[in-house]
Amino acid sequence: MALTFNKITVFGAGTMGAGIAQVCATAGIHVTVCDPSPEAAKRAQKQIDADLRAGVEAKRLSREQESEIRARIRYVSGMGDCGDADLVIEAVFERLDVKQELFVRLDAQLKPPTVLATNTSSLSVTSIAAKTRFSDRVCGLHFFNPPTRMKLVEVVAAQQTSTEVISRCVSFIKEIGKEPAKVQDTPGFIVNRCARPFYGEALRCLGEGVADIKTIDQILREGGGFKMGAFELIDMIGVDINYATTRSIWEGYFHDLRFRPHLIQKKMVEAGRLGRKSGRGFYEYPNAG
Repeated sequence: MALTFNKITVFGAGTMGAGIAQVCATAGIHVTVCDPSPEAAKRAQKQIDADLRAGVEAKRLSREQESEIRARIRYVSGMGDCGDADLVIEAVFERLDVKQELFVRLDAQLKPPTVLATNTSSLSVTSIAAKTRFSDRVCGLHFFNPPTRMKLVEVVAAQQTSTEVISRCVSFIKEIGKEPAKVQDTPGFIVNRCARPFYGEALRCLGEGVADIKTIDQILREGGGFKMGAFELIDMIGVDINYATTRSIWEGYFHDLRFRPHLIQKKMVEAGRLGRKSGRGFYEYPNAG
């Protein structure tokens, strides 16, 4: 089957970048994982290798498939090897100035028809696209954590994005086995905007002493039917990531009280209690890292 994109570069080798790379390679696409940090690239390889091994042990993959997927992924430091990509997906830290700077560099290095996509969960794709020369080829591809398990991907149209780019990205998302949802570029798009009350009310209940963390999560799971409690989910996403997303949506909607961040999150970020990745968030993770 002809693929919409044959060579993809994922810029940013964190949890999301590694997961996106694995998904694309599993679909038969050659992927380059780029990160300025050699250590980050090694961690991404370790994450992907471990997940593929788990897939073999669980009999979701054969050893031959595992080898083929591994062979489609290469790991490099810097940006020198992004030149032959026909799609670049950015998955760096969730800060507008960081992403804008990266897109300026990518735009200078890669000419159309290469499509540039950001995996931002809440920032303005329009503002990112505005920093590039060919802004009509910039869009959002918002994968959810973990990308290897979550089916939905928001395909975000900036003010400048061409309809052709959106159409190609929708086809691409279907080809890698995901469900595309076309959305407009508004703060938090659909999912993260609708999810803010889930986190916000749980934090308010905790802050007001209504119940403890475990009780709130238990009620949400067993009474509300959610797969995970709010605090379990924040720990998995990263307390810092969740806090940054909430701040971004709150600021994007002109400090609307519905989206106001909670002081508990701010203090946890300041204390370095970032969830699973740091070994401690709302819960303890003694085997982290």
